[in-house]
Amino acid sequence: QVQLVESGGGLVQPGGSLRLSCAASGFTFSSYDMSWYRQAPGKERELVARSTSASGSTSYADSVKGRFTISRDNAKNTVYLQMNSLKPEDTAVYYCNAGRRIFGLDYWGQGTQVTVSS
Repeated sequence: QVQLVESGGGLVQPGGSLRLSCAASGFTFSSYDMSWYRQAPGKERELVARSTSASGSTSYADSVKGRFTISRDNAKNTVYLQMNSLKPEDTAVYYCNAGRRIFGLDYWGQGTQVTVSS
């Protein structure tokens, strides 16, 4: 059974930092692209960051470049999102995603709330 369990969300002041974690099980973690998405109230879900399975290369949304860092530990089946210099507009539910789209495989976590407010 595939499981993606996010943790690390919470309330933080502008300029602060949070580290999200996503623990995966039930599939071959190293073979999947791992991504973080977010969805703010009234907005569509958007891709924040991705770590590819093949090369481990990373990509980011323009809005978070230079502030967020995605990393993965294939030995621990865990992907992380380090978020620095947080802004109120980063407030959203953050979702972990595992994708192997060439095979039509796509899994989601339940989401973790991040609120940036003073």
